[in-house]
Amino acid sequence: MTKLDQFAASRPRLLGLAYRMLGEAAEAEDVVQDAYLRWRDSGEVDVPEAWLTKVVTNLCLNRLTSARARRERYVGVWLPEPVLTGDGALGPLETVEQRESLSFGMLLLLERLTPPERAAFVLREAFGYGHREIAGILDVQEAHARQLYRRARAHVGDPRRRFTATPEEATKLFERFLAAASRGDVAGLERLLAEDVVSWADGGGKGPAASRPITGRLQVLRFVNGLARRFLKEEAEAVIGTVNGGPAMIVRHRGALIAVTVPEFADGRITVLRTITNPDKLALMAARPL
Repeated sequence: MTKLDQFAASRPRLLGLAYRMLGEAAEAEDVVQDAYLRWRDSGEVDVPEAWLTKVVTNLCLNRLTSARARRERYVGVWLPEPVLTGDGALGPLETVEQRESLSFGMLLLLERLTPPERAAFVLREAFGYGHREIAGILDVQEAHARQLYRRARAHVGDPRRRFTATPEEATKLFERFLAAASRGDVAGLERLLAEDVVSWADGGGKGPAASRPITGRLQVLRFVNGLARRFLKEEAEAVIGTVNGGPAMIVRHRGALIAVTVPEFADGRITVLRTITNPDKLALMAARPL
């Protein structure tokens, strides 16, 4: 197997790692490309997977500091960059931990962690690395790697407690939401929204977005109805796709991607809606077919 073949086989896993570390798809693509250039120019490597994982992790750690500085200057609410995940481009999503580690809810929780804590958590939860392996990747003692993971886990909690709906159940719930919104079915929407539902929107100063979160069933219901009427008037098309490991509403107007809404569920109802309208964050996703 050539070096190019070896890298191609590892690329989905490396891209999945970089995206979970950064929450930005375009940045993750850049990191993986940089890793490839280093891999291409490297000498003989005994364990390619370990070498590539370490390189990608460290490239991400170097970028996280500047990324946080950019987010402090960001206009309005910052949300992760949405990514299509139905094609396996970010590696397998076979377990609860793998899916949850790609969810918007988890990616936002990971923003609370220090870069080393984030690396330890992602490597352990999403990729199943042992503490000794993580220590080698981060160049720390095994005891320190364990401590990093424990601190991270204390901040984000247990993913299995939050992932209350299977992918199939979540998709059916959101399909019902989209159908009710399209029909203007207020009663149907009300049944699907939790009483304390919250709607967040990220326009980055470039796309339409509320400047602050909309809270409560009644307020979110009015917002969703207004949005649905606007999309119908503009003859926009909304479909359900697989984004960040779960269902999402993907809205296009005259073929152009204009919005992605990612829900969160609990007890059979929608508890959070997160909508991205910033065209910069939609560019990479817009370039790929559904």
